[in-house]
Amino acid sequence: MSEKLNLVIITGLSGAGKTVAIQSFEDLGYFTVDNMPPNLITKFVELIAKDSGSINKLALVVDMRSRTFFDHVQEIVVNLVDDSRVNFRLLFLDASDEELVARYKETRRSHPLAQEEPTLSGIMREREILDPFKGLANYIIDTSYLSPRQLRGEIQRIFSGDQSNTYRIEVISFGFKYGIPLDADLVFDVRFLPNPYYNPELRNLTGMDRAVYDYVMDNDASKLFYIQLMNLIVPLLPAYEKEGKSVLTIAFGCTGGQHRSVAFAERVYKALKPDWHVNVFHRDKDKRKETVNRS
Repeated sequence: MSEKLNLVIITGLSGAGKTVAIQSFEDLGYFTVDNMPPNLITKFVELIAKDSGSINKLALVVDMRSRTFFDHVQEIVVNLVDDSRVNFRLLFLDASDEELVARYKETRRSHPLAQEEPTLSGIMREREILDPFKGLANYIIDTSYLSPRQLRGEIQRIFSGDQSNTYRIEVISFGFKYGIPLDADLVFDVRFLPNPYYNPELRNLTGMDRAVYDYVMDNDASKLFYIQLMNLIVPLLPAYEKEGKSVLTIAFGCTGGQHRSVAFAERVYKALKPDWHVNVFHRDKDKRKETVNRS
């Protein structure tokens, strides 16, 4: 086969969004298989690789429904990494225990490992089983505060096009009240900066709005922090790339993820964009608005 097979294995916690993920890969033109028994992965990939190239993008979901065979997955993953026929990536979907319990209550489903025990017991057991694969993952997406639409957007952003050999920087803003992103490599706390929330004219705006952006940036603390921040980050970027990291995630957090973190993430994103492959994502920017609308 002249062209390598782009292969993605999707795994992670039950209830973390694997169904949405596999549908997203279908939308991206991947041939998808849900609940693939791990002991069939190698044979299946060989069959696809021997084909004339009619299938060049393949996404497989492997989860606890195949737990009888799950002991083999770690060995299979290592072999796929070394397989010269494929560009292999492992996507791990995670979510907080509280959010997973809430999702199971909402759907009235039973966790596959809970049996007669509380749902949380099954989740904790599953975390223990999956922990080695989380360590092997190329991408970890925390879906705790992502809607299905936002999860689709994340997958679209990461996997649209062949980015298997592309070093990429993800700049994220978030609110500490909603938790630190699980996939963050570098986390910067900007809660020490003046908070636009206490200005009634700015409260319902975000760091994407010019008035908020200027309010956050136009003070000595912000100016000094930005200079020192870039002096720290910029020399690190080529070092991470040289080390072989495919994605570097830089996260900025404030209290609610609406004002200060958004403004700083935007500023860093725009500063790095001319020289690097960089994306920006504001995880909690509209969280307060969504909460108000629901109430």
